[in-house]
Amino acid sequence: MRALSDAEVLLELAVEAGDADAAKEAQATVASVRKAFEELEFKRMLSGELDAGGAIVQIQSGAGGVDASDWAYMLLRMLLRYCERKGWSVEIVDEQPAEEAGIKGATFVVTGDYAYGLLKAEGGVHRLVRVSPFDAQGRRQTSFASVQVTPDIDDDIQVDINEADLRIDTYRAGGAGGQHVNKTDSAVRITHNPTGIVVQCQTERSQHSNRAKAYKLLRAKMYDYELAKREAKAAQDAKDRLKIEWGSQIRSYVLFPYQQVADHRTDVKTSNVEGVLDGDLDDLIRTYLLQKGSEDQAKN
Repeated sequence: MRALSDAEVLLELAVEAGDADAAKEAQATVASVRKAFEELEFKRMLSGELDAGGAIVQIQSGAGGVDASDWAYMLLRMLLRYCERKGWSVEIVDEQPAEEAGIKGATFVVTGDYAYGLLKAEGGVHRLVRVSPFDAQGRRQTSFASVQVTPDIDDDIQVDINEADLRIDTYRAGGAGGQHVNKTDSAVRITHNPTGIVVQCQTERSQHSNRAKAYKLLRAKMYDYELAKREAKAAQDAKDRLKIEWGSQIRSYVLFPYQQVADHRTDVKTSNVEGVLDGDLDDLIRTYLLQKGSEDQAKN
């Protein structure tokens, strides 16, 4: 901060003296110091054990009927566009189409630098307010969908899973229909009975491949569950973390009667709803992570 302050003073003096070359040099110094400071801030807010790695993102539609399913699909698109902007690679491992529009839920795996560290800021309940395109009377509708983000853990991280605690079901993969629909029960759903954690995969053609990917998702969720239990010092708190609580949304997206996205954790608001829904999440995510980092630091 001392270097930044000195550089800004130098810039002011150069401008007052009318020295264009000195002003240009001082301006470059200010920009360089600011960039270095922002990099330090970035590293501080993403200093968690698994922040630098990949992430597993699960989206689930909630209250709101058809609108909620459509909203879940909009959230899926928003997060996929954000990943695209970051240059991360994405693999959708499960997508459950809703009957009329949108999706019931979807799960995708993100690979890229700091994917988990950044995307974890999106975990929680998201609320949409708009005039429903599915209501013939054009009434306003409030819909909810949840996002859960867990770290995509490496194979060398030990996660104890008792095979006797698992229920493994197979079913026919869903789809839009036609010749590409899988005709065999290749999709796999794994339920961990003690915790109620459920994962599923249906994107691969073979049951073996889907089972392997579903097990990978289960390992990640079990790891996250154990972390939550350790942090909360109680198994019940960890289970509550896995539930969808519709009354505790982290962010609201209002399309009618005005245009605004409001993050309830940071009080950040923006009227650029279209940009946010197209994946422009940097300001919202950065503000939240910096605030949370400061709060965590104050506690310690």
